[in-house]
Amino acid sequence: MARNNEIMLRSVGMDYSKFNTGKIAFDYEGMMAQAGYSLDEVIRIQGETGVGNTPIYELRNLTELVRRTAPRGKGARILIKDEAANPSGSFKARRASVSVYHAKKLGYKGLISATSGNYGAAVASQAAKKGLGCIVVQEVFDSRGIGQPEILEKGRACEAYGAEVVQLTVGPELFYVFLRLLEETGYFNASLYTPFAISGIETLGSEVAGQIREKYGQDPDAVIITHAGGGNVTGTARGLLKAGCKNTKVIGASVDLSGLHMASDGDFNRKSFTTGHTGFGVPFLTWPDRADVPKNAARALRYLDRYVTVTQGEVFYVTEALAQLEGLERGPAGNTSLAAALAIAREMDREQIVVVQETEYTGAGKHPTAQLSFARQQGIEIRRGDPRENVPGKAIVLPT
Repeated sequence: MARNNEIMLRSVGMDYSKFNTGKIAFDYEGMMAQAGYSLDEVIRIQGETGVGNTPIYELRNLTELVRRTAPRGKGARILIKDEAANPSGSFKARRASVSVYHAKKLGYKGLISATSGNYGAAVASQAAKKGLGCIVVQEVFDSRGIGQPEILEKGRACEAYGAEVVQLTVGPELFYVFLRLLEETGYFNASLYTPFAISGIETLGSEVAGQIREKYGQDPDAVIITHAGGGNVTGTARGLLKAGCKNTKVIGASVDLSGLHMASDGDFNRKSFTTGHTGFGVPFLTWPDRADVPKNAARALRYLDRYVTVTQGEVFYVTEALAQLEGLERGPAGNTSLAAALAIAREMDREQIVVVQETEYTGAGKHPTAQLSFARQQGIEIRRGDPRENVPGKAIVLPT
């Protein structure tokens, strides 16, 4: 652990100390420029491996449902960016693409990622395309050896793309094992929080701007983004700004898991969401440099106009509504921001446009059936009723 900075310098190839401008302040834009890739270059890099240019759909049935219950003249048009169409099935393919390209360019033989899984699958998928090795380090089990089904499914996906998956119990060992593997292998640190990772997400924001302008002749009025560590918000917002969307509201959404500690052995399996929740969202807003690099390139407070929360039950409900009303079966990460969009659209005028900027693949442990069954096995009450009665770690209330 004492060699942390030395290991990071070798594994990322960036000297973060040169961006310090005082005891606290640092040159953020200078650090971002260190990635060395323009938006056009990132588009080219991603095009080589089939990343990006994902479709955007108008959710006509859900929009109509919102308008039926909204005040007169309210009920914005809701669209969703289908990021599940990316290789590995999520927007994380964008995040991984530039890191993998850069690692290959610098001559690294492989990459290591510490992640709950979607990003690991993305790194593994992109590494496979470039002929590089990949190791994914996951927190999977509590002290009883019980693994949360969504994380287990993500681990399966990482292995399917050829990664070696190191699965650990919850606790401080993750960062130690991660550092040790970086030192032993000499692999590139495919951190979620480097400028390379964030620049890869900027194309998502620029695509949203271009697609909405092409279809509707206007900029999106609001873009809702599932918020965890802040990279999704930061990258998408930067892409929107580079596309000239200066008046588009950037709204973050997280699942409310207040009262549960993400590093607690007892709380670890009492949550049904492994990302996109307040257990990551709030700490990373207030102290972004808790990451695995000296300076985190994901700094959501620079870009957020609003931050909202939704309950676990609401996300499960919306996941089924999306499938049964729009014919799109997708995973919980994007559906977190969709749950928020249904409420926010009711506040907006009919001629306005709100975009849910991601979907993810689903199946197996990600599916609501698996998640709710596991929650019940952990002693969580599952019932229908008023979502305001939801109590993280104790009760999941599905809307009636």
